[in-house]
Amino acid sequence: MGKLCLGPASPAAAGRTEHRQSWTWRGVERVATMISWVLLACTLPCAADPLLGAFARRDIQKGGPQLVCSLPGPQGPPGPPGAPGSSGMVGRMGFPGKDGQDGQDGDRGDTGEEGPPGRTGNRGKQGPKGKAGAIGRAGPRGPKGVSGTPGKHGTPGKKGPKGKKGEPGLPGPCSCGSSRAKSAFSVAVTKSYPRERLPIKFDKILMNEGGHYNASSGKFVCSVPGIYYFTYDITLANKHLAIGLVHNGQYRIRTFDANTGNHDVASGSTILALKEGDEVWLQIFYSEQNGLFYDPYWTDSLFTGFLIYADQGDPNEV
Repeated sequence: MGKLCLGPASPAAAGRTEHRQSWTWRGVERVATMISWVLLACTLPCAADPLLGAFARRDIQKGGPQLVCSLPGPQGPPGPPGAPGSSGMVGRMGFPGKDGQDGQDGDRGDTGEEGPPGRTGNRGKQGPKGKAGAIGRAGPRGPKGVSGTPGKHGTPGKKGPKGKKGEPGLPGPCSCGSSRAKSAFSVAVTKSYPRERLPIKFDKILMNEGGHYNASSGKFVCSVPGIYYFTYDITLANKHLAIGLVHNGQYRIRTFDANTGNHDVASGSTILALKEGDEVWLQIFYSEQNGLFYDPYWTDSLFTGFLIYADQGDPNEV
């Protein structure tokens, strides 16, 4: 049988219809479950057909003109939003995004205040040795050192060539009479490097006419006043030689010979006017220049002097 469509229903039926529709949509609380409620609303009319048919027949029997339709009514307004649901589970971490473009450089900031000095760092390793600098000026001369011990004698050098003939010497003393006063000497040394600033002792006598040279003191003592000629020839080795002839404690001549090789010869001569008792000798006047050398096999150092003429009125002269 088809569905029965009736006219206006009775107040009781109308009230029940409104009550049913109100009851159908009052339970909508959540938007997410709207579809379930719609399906439920579609199935309720079909289930209520027997009940509606019974009410309709009763109302017809009572004779009231009523119209009952089993179609669903219009959709009611949506209900109020439901309460927020519980938080869901945290989803998986997404893939890293692409790097963005570099931003523009910002403006340069103001210069900050100078901070406190840092701690002194550890000393670094010594660097490589630099180039030698320029030679500086010579410093002041240091104090005199202690004299060293004499070195060993060197080997004799080769004999040099014969020298040129010298100029004629001064006239010798007059030998007119045997009673004329005589005074002459020629002596040599037998030791090297004598003491400085003391008379050199020429202890090897070659000639001592009148005995006026004293070998023990190294001095010639005048006994015949007059004019005398003195000369010396000194061999030096290994050092320079600074030697002088002394008359009564005063230097009359000084000579300095720089040793340019292994050996050399220093010489000097002068004429002096002597009085009786005057003394004449040789001595080294600078301690660091004492190169006087003696070798018994090939060299000698000589000191010679003689009277040229005696003073007039000399009692020793006839």
